[in-house]
Amino acid sequence: MAIKKIIAIGSAKGGVGKSSMTASLAISLSKNNKVGILDADIYGPNQHLLFNTDTKPKFENKSIIPISKQGIQIISIGNILNSEEAAIWRGPMLSGAIKKLIHSTKWDDLDYLLIDMPPGTGDAYLTIFNELNVDHFILVTTENRLAISDLKKTITMLNKLNINILGYIRNNILNMQDKFDDTFFKSNDITHLGTFLFDKKIYNFDCEYNSDVSNEISKMIYIKTK
Repeated sequence: MAIKKIIAIGSAKGGVGKSSMTASLAISLSKNNKVGILDADIYGPNQHLLFNTDTKPKFENKSIIPISKQGIQIISIGNILNSEEAAIWRGPMLSGAIKKLIHSTKWDDLDYLLIDMPPGTGDAYLTIFNELNVDHFILVTTENRLAISDLKKTITMLNKLNINILGYIRNNILNMQDKFDDTFFKSNDITHLGTFLFDKKIYNFDCEYNSDVSNEISKMIYIKTK
């Protein structure tokens, strides 16, 4: 098993569209690459819902076999727990669950492993960065000032941990003509990868929807990670 590039996608703020961006980019990248998704949001997993799969993963010699959907390999705690079951776990159990997904999942060879990160900047982040050699991080934000404020905390943490920031995505924008203050991003040399207007097919996530913006961002990802 070989994984060429590991890219984490996230923000400290919840509800900005990290999961739908991860899924949308995975679909675009999978047209020409082998792609996997690790849903690292243990408390609020979404990838199994976004790809409409409640299939339980198979276990083989203590390894977890990821579920395949649309040619994408997916592993999520949401496919392991019962649908109404919540993961009410303290920090050590949370870290243990993430480590289990990381080390027990038997991926096929991948060009890209995308990690759907949980909100926050706590134990989950530290566990993931300690257990995996994350090559790049993609930031997701809306234009909400709270989202941008929390995003700055994410950037500070990533810089301290020497994690390369590939760029940022603006999501759920109502009007492209509205002025966006990108001074902070420019001053930190963070590339703008793309902007998603509010789109019900992306907001509610239609896994059959082919997003032109995702396609363009996936091309940028390919070029910037070669």
